[in-house]
Amino acid sequence: MSDARTPMPRGLFGDDVLPLYERTAAQLLDDLRAAAARPGDRLPSERALVERYAVSRVTLRAALAQLQARGVVRPSSSRGWFVAELGLLPEATATSASTAPQVQGFADYAQANGLTTAGKVLSSTVRPATVYEAEQLRIAPGADLFDLHRLRFLDRLLVVLEHNRLPLAACPALAETDFTTASLYATLRAADPPQLPRIADYSVEARHPTPREIELFEIGETMPMLVATQLTSNQDARPIELTVQVYRGDRYRFRASITNQT
Repeated sequence: MSDARTPMPRGLFGDDVLPLYERTAAQLLDDLRAAAARPGDRLPSERALVERYAVSRVTLRAALAQLQARGVVRPSSSRGWFVAELGLLPEATATSASTAPQVQGFADYAQANGLTTAGKVLSSTVRPATVYEAEQLRIAPGADLFDLHRLRFLDRLLVVLEHNRLPLAACPALAETDFTTASLYATLRAADPPQLPRIADYSVEARHPTPREIELFEIGETMPMLVATQLTSNQDARPIELTVQVYRGDRYRFRASITNQT
């Protein structure tokens, strides 16, 4: 079996839809080029940019964080954002970004497709990491781990039972966030420093539902369940999320792009 690692989308979602924050980043970059902005020029205030692009402050900050990671803009404490170097990227940034598979979150997909999303938090705790979790996330055994169990809905339809585990040190705000409505990936992107999901190692297996899953999904014991396990790394190739997602077999489609690099 091949051990090749390929950037993967979350299993339910295709690779042909860019998250809103990426589209906002591309629009901002296009506007900077159209205005002939130069290194050192100051960007408009976050409030002005939120109004211009009709996005939330969280989405805008995720877009700015992406441009910062690519060397396009830089923040200055108490002074706002400044142009760093527009010449670092090709002109066709928005087009080229869409050709690669995207590591998307549940809320990214819903927002891009005009769907309403909701969540029901079953548990949200901070606890010590087990040896297995520490090995997967490259943290010390016993280090603080944010542990989240949620039911996720699209247009009021239950889609997935999700178990997320993340090193609390990567984003301390996780412990204070209400994930009934908040987006996990948006929270990571807004962290200081930003945690940008970049690569996901992904596996899927089928099995029978557990008694708890039968109760939550209101299904019979013969309904097959698809279980997806995902280890996501950030822009520095450091693991930041270990997730298990459980889907009804009749409400899940797995799709991937596999490339031979040789």
